[in-house]
Amino acid sequence: MILGVGIDVVDVERFARTLERAPGLLERLFTPEERGLRTESTAARFAAKEALAKALGSPGSLSWHDATVVRGEHGRPYWQVRGSVQDRMDDLGVTRLHLSLSHDAGVASAFVIAER
Repeated sequence: MILGVGIDVVDVERFARTLERAPGLLERLFTPEERGLRTESTAARFAAKEALAKALGSPGSLSWHDATVVRGEHGRPYWQVRGSVQDRMDDLGVTRLHLSLSHDAGVASAFVIAER
């Protein structure tokens, strides 16, 4: 049963300019595992975190570092969650998250489905 859906898009160039103006933002938004990627991939991960928050009802209590996008064996992205994100999932009865990422033509996007 689908409990929530979230989607987000990010203008990659604008995202890069924001990171240049506020370099500390990278550490605030992303876990060490997510840093050091190409800007397009980082922007897609930002979109993923926004989409995840939407799929979980956009509570203000979620910590950016409590959800990490990682790549599986064949490059497929998936979530590692803990803390505030896991707590929210438990409250909603979410047992599975689906994640799709894309970046093309200067736009990064992410789609998240929260399932029971």
